Amino acid sequence: MNKAVETRMNRARPGGWVPQDQAHIRRWIARLKHYVTQQSGPLAAPIAELRDLVNGDPLLHAQANAMFREAWRHEHLTPLGQIEVQSFDEFLALLNGIMTTAPEAYQDIPTHEPSGLIGFPINALLDWPMATRSGYHFFANALVNQQFKKILDYWAQFLQSPASRYVLTEPVSRLDRETLIVPWLGEVAKAEMVQVARGALGEGPDPTPARFEQIFQCDPAAEYQGFGCWDDFFTRTFRPGVRPVSAPEDDGVIVSACESAPLQVTGDVSLSDRFWLKGQPYSLDNMLDFDESAPLFDGGTVYQAFLSALSYHRWHSPVSGTIRKVRVVNGTYYLENQFEGFLDSDGADPSAPNNSQPFLTSIATRALIFIEADNPKIGLMCVVPVEMAEVSSCDITVRVGDRVKKGDPLGMFHFGGSTHCLLFRPGVELAFDFHGQRPGLDATNLRVNTAIARVK
Repeated sequence: MNKAVETRMNRARPGGWVPQDQAHIRRWIARLKHYVTQQSGPLAAPIAELRDLVNGDPLLHAQANAMFREAWRHEHLTPLGQIEVQSFDEFLALLNGIMTTAPEAYQDIPTHEPSGLIGFPINALLDWPMATRSGYHFFANALVNQQFKKILDYWAQFLQSPASRYVLTEPVSRLDRETLIVPWLGEVAKAEMVQVARGALGEGPDPTPARFEQIFQCDPAAEYQGFGCWDDFFTRTFRPGVRPVSAPEDDGVIVSACESAPLQVTGDVSLSDRFWLKGQPYSLDNMLDFDESAPLFDGGTVYQAFLSALSYHRWHSPVSGTIRKVRVVNGTYYLENQFEGFLDSDGADPSAPNNSQPFLTSIATRALIFIEADNPKIGLMCVVPVEMAEVSSCDITVRVGDRVKKGDPLGMFHFGGSTHCLLFRPGVELAFDFHGQRPGLDATNLRVNTAIARVK
């Protein structure tokens, strides 16, 4: 492996969605291949539709196969010098196997040490093909994205069914019966989730209790602790008092909308910008899908933060006010900034979308929640939850005209978490507080509902 790739691979994989050691992903894919060979039956309907779409379009067919060949040619730029998935047809077969599985908390490797969560299993299959030039064009195609939405909706039916909760308690993998796993509701995984919750920073003393059952709403005496499915577990809620709202009566204090790590704050954001460049400037027209309110934010401020795999995945209102407009913008799922792929002289981003987060705000599927803040110095602002990879559903739970208090629920990501932005108009002067750290991919979570900024 060359020095540039080694440097890139030594960077942390933010959020913990995939293991930092690529060897564990390679072993997981091998186990998935074993699982698929033991199954019989046709491809799930939406996967078969994707196959037919690609096979019926010469350009898509060429791109779909070229991205795996390109990734193989670039093997010297990847860890281990090996690409596990080598064709589009093989990818479809493995994708079909994922449709009847839920994410395992940890997979034990031969040393019996935990290897880490494969929280983005489809992303793990596409980690390197999506970093190619052909992959960029394939995953930018609107018809491909429409079909991936169908596939992810199909998988969501399984993840929202009782059949998906086996990973909460079973100690043996469904992929092969010889591999032990750590159940999500076992003491090891719960201790990890407690550590993440207690490690979140915020204003005042840490209000987080010491046990999973004290932090999250559940019934320790019930089967699966009362969780009805995988999605029910992953969108779990905090118990009352665990995430108090900072200065609830002070409309000059803005709170964190998600349990998330600050990525960056950018001021004087342009209405329209060339957001596909590696610098990834924000482009408000694109982010807000050319909404009529977009010009109001020209020259304003964007705060962006990202969510982690072991954390809390719901959104809360950062201000008190009135919901003026809500909608979901359909976009891409596996498109990353091509200059974070193999075009980058330092090597492709091993976490695929992580280094492309600002870019994703303009092209990925996302929610737009416009809130008219009670504080006239803030006025209209917007919360923009952004989907990444198989985080395939932005679920808005408020409606136009609703009154929300600071800290009230706004919605959630189903199956995990992603990234999000808060948009403020020009002239809104804010003093941000990141509680002793600097924003970036190495940042630590800030507690949801804790103060992150004050109006000057």
